[in-house]
Amino acid sequence: MRQHAFKLLAAFLLTFLAVAPGAAPPNLSGSWKMNISNSDFGPMPAPTSMVTKIQHAEPTLKMSTTWSGEQGERTFDRTLTTDGTESTSQFGSMVFKSKCRWEGGALLIDSTASSDRGEFTIKEKWTLSEDGKTLTLVRTWSGPQGEMTQTMVHEKQ
Repeated sequence: MRQHAFKLLAAFLLTFLAVAPGAAPPNLSGSWKMNISNSDFGPMPAPTSMVTKIQHAEPTLKMSTTWSGEQGERTFDRTLTTDGTESTSQFGSMVFKSKCRWEGGALLIDSTASSDRGEFTIKEKWTLSEDGKTLTLVRTWSGPQGEMTQTMVHEKQ
């Protein structure tokens, strides 16, 4: 009996290990509205609203983020590939160079950007809740003015 249980456990573990690494990444497609009260912008002023629309067809991610705040409404569009290929996007005078990859179920985006204030790096970690209704972004900025971390919680619309 004990030997039979051991064999079943071993078979389960082998099956799990064989399937888990090749599991498909989560699909992030949809319209995501930021929950401002559950988000933390650190020392930066929070926007009054933010919506990110994502079209995700692996390995391509097309993101369009529109937010409103003290400086009016702005939109930042970018297209990324999750295979680690560098992509370039522009927002005003800032040029962003980004590399994107999956680590387990988390999407990691590493970017460098240059502006009139100097060069800075941005590290992002996007995670989708188990029920697929909440997308959380943790973003760390590093540059001449120091480092700050923001956490943005988005709800699927």
